[in-house]
Amino acid sequence: MRNEPLSRALALRIGLAARVLPDTDPATLVRLLDECIGRPFSDDKFQQLTPRRLRMASRGALAGVTPEVVRQAVKWLQGEAQEQRISPDVPQTQALEPCEMPNSIRVAVASDGGERLDGHFGSCARFLIYQVALDEMRLIDIRSAAAAPQSGDKKNAYRAALISDCHLLYIVAIGGPAAAKVVRAGIHPLKIPESGHARKALANLQKVLGGLPPPWLAKAMQMPKPVAKPAASVCSEVY
Repeated sequence: MRNEPLSRALALRIGLAARVLPDTDPATLVRLLDECIGRPFSDDKFQQLTPRRLRMASRGALAGVTPEVVRQAVKWLQGEAQEQRISPDVPQTQALEPCEMPNSIRVAVASDGGERLDGHFGSCARFLIYQVALDEMRLIDIRSAAAAPQSGDKKNAYRAALISDCHLLYIVAIGGPAAAKVVRAGIHPLKIPESGHARKALANLQKVLGGLPPPWLAKAMQMPKPVAKPAASVCSEVY
């Protein structure tokens, strides 16, 4: 019974749930589920699954994953997220000439639809690329992650390379190995667990830019080195 093949529908659910969880491929999730609910897998067993049971079965492997991400993975397993497909709406971008927006920084936002900050680094559909200055923000590009490998180190490397020209990365969640790839690419990941409109989050960043930004941020903006120690700000939450 333990080796009974999965139905196509259940295999699809497991694959989609694995994409939500950081650093988790389908084979790893299958092992977690085997530990949690046992085989043979069935829709009834998936319906009885809870985020808490899945987290406990992981024996610490999901310790750094936000509750929202674990809940979303369970919804995929239970089939409840099947209709919550990636939004097809594509926001309008604006061109940016080389000499425009001096003293600005480039920010990548992990998104699954519209102009929302709602994506996990390893599974988001696309990255919204903004140029942000003290008095202006402009969506200059939308980069699809559809061609990224589905799991492993190559997936993280591909996604980091996709946004390698950015100074900051805004995400709902990111795993440790992925965060290391991003940092090595010279990008500062910033976790915002509560999803929302991207421009609202970036408006908070503009407030930081209007004060005394941290030295690394001032350097990225090509600003003079601050003469006083900056006050605590949203940028203190960099992963």
